[in-house]
Amino acid sequence: MDLRDFGTTGLRVSPIALGTVKFGRTAGLKLPKPFQLPSDAEAASLLALAADLGINLIDTAPAYGTSEERLGALLKGQRDKWLICSKAGEEFDAASGQSHYVFSREHITLSVERSLKRLGTDRLDIVLIHSNGDDLDGIDRFGALDTLERLKAQGKIRATGMSTKTIEGGLRALAASDCVMVTHNLAYQDELPVIDAAATSGKGVLIKKPLASGHAVSQSDDPVAESFRMILGHRGVSSLVVGTIDPHHLAQNVEAASRALNA
Repeated sequence: MDLRDFGTTGLRVSPIALGTVKFGRTAGLKLPKPFQLPSDAEAASLLALAADLGINLIDTAPAYGTSEERLGALLKGQRDKWLICSKAGEEFDAASGQSHYVFSREHITLSVERSLKRLGTDRLDIVLIHSNGDDLDGIDRFGALDTLERLKAQGKIRATGMSTKTIEGGLRALAASDCVMVTHNLAYQDELPVIDAAATSGKGVLIKKPLASGHAVSQSDDPVAESFRMILGHRGVSSLVVGTIDPHHLAQNVEAASRALNA
């Protein structure tokens, strides 16, 4: 897979990114079936396979349980081989299985500093504000994107953005930062105007839930291939995030993406 420009940030990302929520969290996820966290050996093997398949972008978050801490240990000595996208704003309580959101300048700063420590790195390539559904609350009332820009100016972040849930929020995030993460799949295409706007303005776009969290369905015999053709065929899309701990599924997804890109 050829790398793609991540907007005008200077970053070059693989069309498929590895999502790592399943590295650190099992509760509170809307997935088709339960799973167990992979062992360190299994997680290391999956990361090695991802690299062999041409993936260079890892997606994580403080809300993904122990994902950041585990990645910090697993990626020791190979940091420069990867681009890391993390987030700030959502805090997950493993005991209750519930999340709460804090967008104050103090908390966003603390969250980024904590992620740097957990991941054992001096910079995060991409940091997104993790929306609570009210995108404009974090942007306007708390100035969360402004806080990320201050941290970027300090050299702790290379690109800033927001994982949004509304068209208005996505457009505002594009105007105030380097990128957005939006939901886009065969069953849900409401946020397409945000992707269109990003293509016009030269901003990066990450796609979450490209396979509808494992629920992708279509009239096609191969909904994965159909999904990837639609998503990666849009010139505004930089990379789509696939969260899996199954090596076979990961290889299948990369193969489907390669077919879509070469169609």
